[in-house]
Amino acid sequence: MRYFVRFAYNGTSFHGSQTQPNGITVQETLEQAFSTILRCPVLLTFAGRTDAGVHALEMYAHFDISLPSRLLVSLPSRLNKILPPAIAVFDVFQVEESMHARFSALARTYYYKVTEFKDPFNLHLMTQVSPGLDYDRMNEAAQLLIGTHDFASFCKVHTDVNNTLCTITHAQWQTSPLQRGLEGVFTITANRFLRNMVRAIVGTLFEVGRHKMSLAEFQSVIDAKDRCSAGQSVSPDGLYLARITYPFSN
Repeated sequence: MRYFVRFAYNGTSFHGSQTQPNGITVQETLEQAFSTILRCPVLLTFAGRTDAGVHALEMYAHFDISLPSRLLVSLPSRLNKILPPAIAVFDVFQVEESMHARFSALARTYYYKVTEFKDPFNLHLMTQVSPGLDYDRMNEAAQLLIGTHDFASFCKVHTDVNNTLCTITHAQWQTSPLQRGLEGVFTITANRFLRNMVRAIVGTLFEVGRHKMSLAEFQSVIDAKDRCSAGQSVSPDGLYLARITYPFSN
């Protein structure tokens, strides 16, 4: 039987989501917890990959095993008792065998959170930026991302993908004024994302917001299909995988 697990993690202390030879990862930590409780090896297939330091408010993975229904109800709480504080399991539920955590996903949404002031209580959870970003102008540029485009300009080079076409359906900055300055959140939704894509987009939008790049130049970056034409990738601290949409999602 195939099961989905829905979980979240603070990526600060992990070397990314997926297992690798050097460094502790979210996948390795979760698989060890599952294997300990179920007393057999458990291999998880994640819905996607996040880099070191990137967080997830909602991530999914699937695994195949014969699991008694009585165990299913208590499994999340039992996992949470042995998992580190940086990972929380919300649900484990059975799905049709054709469902795939990665390939059955219809859309993904990311947040990128920034703050204009030094905040020790959001250390590694937001990215500090200098005051004065023109968020209205960045939103104008963000609208140029909407639709199906070749986003090679915002993709990490030498990435093993068949194509760099993505369909973005939403891209917008929202700000909240605080006594010490603004906090901003960039929300972006697409059918798929390329490696490093959101961080490269945000870094390029910062160039627009600092009036170092015009809207026409931002469009030229998209059209260039060349990573060298875009801005620098921003810190992973403020990046969150926020939501994954499946056929069964509300």
